[in-house]
Amino acid sequence: MAQTDLEDVISIVEEEEKELDVPDILPLLPVRDMVVFTHMILPLFVGRDRSVRAVDEAMSRDRFLFLATQKDPTIEAPKKNDIFQIGTVAKILRLLKLPDGSVKILIQGLMKARIVQFIVDRSLFRVKIEKLIEKRVEKISLEVEALMRNVCEQSERMLELRGELTGEVSAILTSFDDPGRLADLVASNLRLKMNEAQSILELTDPIERLRKVNTLLNREVEVSAMQAKIQSDAREVISKSQREYFLREQMRAIHRELGDLDERAQEVLEYKKKIKKAKMSKEAEKEAMRQLKRFEQMHFDAAETTIIRSYLDWLGEMPWKRSTRDVLDIKKALKVLDEDHYNLKNVKERILEYLSVRKLNKDMKGPILCLVGPPGVGKTSLGRSIARAMGRKFVRISLGGIRDEAEIRGHRRTYVGSLPGRIIQGLRQCGANNPVFMMDEIDKIGVDFRGDPSAALLEVLDPEQNKNFSDHYLNVPFDLSKVMFITTANIIDPVPSALKDRMEIIELPGYTDEEKLVIANRFLVPRQIRENAIPPKSIKISCNALKKIIVEYTQEAGLRNLEREIAKICRRVARKIAEGEKGPFHITVSNLSKYLGIPKYLPELEQEFHEIGVATGLAWTQAGGELLYVEACTMKGKGELTITGQLGDVMRESVQAALSYARANAKTLGIDEDFYETIDIHIHVPAGAIPKDGPSAGVTIATALISVLTERPVSRDVAMTGEITLRGRVLPVGGLKEKALAALRAGVYTVIIPEKNKKDLDEIPGDIKNRITFISVKHMDEILGVALRDGKVETTVD
Repeated sequence: MAQTDLEDVISIVEEEEKELDVPDILPLLPVRDMVVFTHMILPLFVGRDRSVRAVDEAMSRDRFLFLATQKDPTIEAPKKNDIFQIGTVAKILRLLKLPDGSVKILIQGLMKARIVQFIVDRSLFRVKIEKLIEKRVEKISLEVEALMRNVCEQSERMLELRGELTGEVSAILTSFDDPGRLADLVASNLRLKMNEAQSILELTDPIERLRKVNTLLNREVEVSAMQAKIQSDAREVISKSQREYFLREQMRAIHRELGDLDERAQEVLEYKKKIKKAKMSKEAEKEAMRQLKRFEQMHFDAAETTIIRSYLDWLGEMPWKRSTRDVLDIKKALKVLDEDHYNLKNVKERILEYLSVRKLNKDMKGPILCLVGPPGVGKTSLGRSIARAMGRKFVRISLGGIRDEAEIRGHRRTYVGSLPGRIIQGLRQCGANNPVFMMDEIDKIGVDFRGDPSAALLEVLDPEQNKNFSDHYLNVPFDLSKVMFITTANIIDPVPSALKDRMEIIELPGYTDEEKLVIANRFLVPRQIRENAIPPKSIKISCNALKKIIVEYTQEAGLRNLEREIAKICRRVARKIAEGEKGPFHITVSNLSKYLGIPKYLPELEQEFHEIGVATGLAWTQAGGELLYVEACTMKGKGELTITGQLGDVMRESVQAALSYARANAKTLGIDEDFYETIDIHIHVPAGAIPKDGPSAGVTIATALISVLTERPVSRDVAMTGEITLRGRVLPVGGLKEKALAALRAGVYTVIIPEKNKKDLDEIPGDIKNRITFISVKHMDEILGVALRDGKVETTVD
């Protein structure tokens, strides 16, 4: 509430007791952002030209003005429709002219009036007014008295919350016995919106006006109470932090006087010890000391202290010089590898070679190996075995689906929540700078707008560069040359050539049925018995049952599905034991279907006989090798060629090449030279829902086509692979070992391969070469001589 003096109020009362002779026509002073009530004394700054002239005219006469509020305070030159009709007649008590031409006046509200007519004048506004007579309160009832007391008490409470309550103001509030005057006095000091204040001014009933003021006053008290609470809470927080700051400074002063170290000095001393103990490189130690000096000079509660503290923790906990001692006993390492994995001769030899060279040269750099093979052949578990054989720590990260370069190199320290990349995180976690570090699924790295993670790996996986690997977070070189990196992939083609060039690729083909049988007996069955908590003597799976599982229930290069089938048997046995049945339970060929159901894979029925137009090919997939059957048939027509089986562009081109070869050599092959004009040919590759592509089925397509044209059956015991040219030459293909394993699984023991693939036979294990007859050919004629048979076609006899 404004600091209205008691003398001002008395003057108002004395003025009202006199008869006021107010003219009917008065100069108009439009006011903005406020409503002037009666009995109100307040200063006004008048700056608009028309308003200044209105004040001058009032001063030249009887000092009376009519004050009305603008509806829109932003209008500079209001018109009659922009001004409220009801306002207040006021008298100018004092006037002060300012140097800029504006004036400051002190006015006193006298009575309410309504504008009856606007008298237009270019220089100023004049209005004809009608005085509003307020309703007289003859007697104050108990209700009105209670209402007046409530308004006075609420006003005092509001002023107390604002810190504006004084004894004089309380005396003024309690001195009024007129509800209208009390309402006007309180309303003039409430922070009301313009429309609310105008609505109060327009009420001529004092009691009704007091009730409305009481309602608005209650709201204002609640707002003032909430505002006071907010300010109190803010002051409390500020005072608490100031108090803690002063106490902390006093404690530091006390520690200095006693010669003790304060908390910050003690923390700095601990970081110095940690930096010294870490045995960092010169660059890292220099950067650590520089950041520690900044940390020491910063305020304890500064935001950047947390960032520096985290950075110093990372530097201090990195294994700069900490290494594990390699187990350089070659025979012991071989024993460990043989205990964990069967066969895998190439990988084991490479590890033993590394250990042998390491034994002779302590400073040799770690190799970068890439294990490539189908799923389930043991690439990831092999990494753990290598670490165990060498006596090193093992760290594994999965690169599948990574699209952000920061996953490898980390984020800058300026980012909120920044961290080093996965390489540095893995080394800190294992606590050694020479672990076996496995990066799984390197062929499944993605690329997007956040960068190319495979490009970031170029430095990591290069023994010549990774000695000074720089992570964005650490921003100092870290030596990765002692780390043995092992990457895994299902296929090597998606890996960028620059990254592929930095790695030594070791291929892990699928297992033969005999190898699977050994692995199942030695590793899989004991592990599943142990994991399903079955007593070892309560279950026995015969070798013949395992062979049947391998042949008829799984068809894969790896071992995952085989282990799932064995686990299924163990779970069935575990349930029986839990239900109270007593063992031992013998799993044989005769009762295997009770545990696993009917066989999932059976020999292809069409290949039980030598048939015309059906040739057996060999295909390579990510899961290993598979047999690929190609069917061809002819019918009367006009030379149309139909190709089905969801074949890719390369395979479709192989069909065209095979057909062109047959037409070009029709006479030599004993085919009617005009056959293409009278028949339609249909080439189909079964399993039509599976996409197929690649050139290695070219000779298979040609053999099936020529078989149906010459009406000679194709031997069901022969499988083939190779690319065909228009001249009939047979070109080399890849994945020979996987294809040989697929033929062996299907019971095909004669495989035709291109002549230039003979060198790949050295990679095939001897037991496979002993069971399969490999026939190398240069030309299509040689394949036809082996694959096509003379004589009648075999038929099924019921």
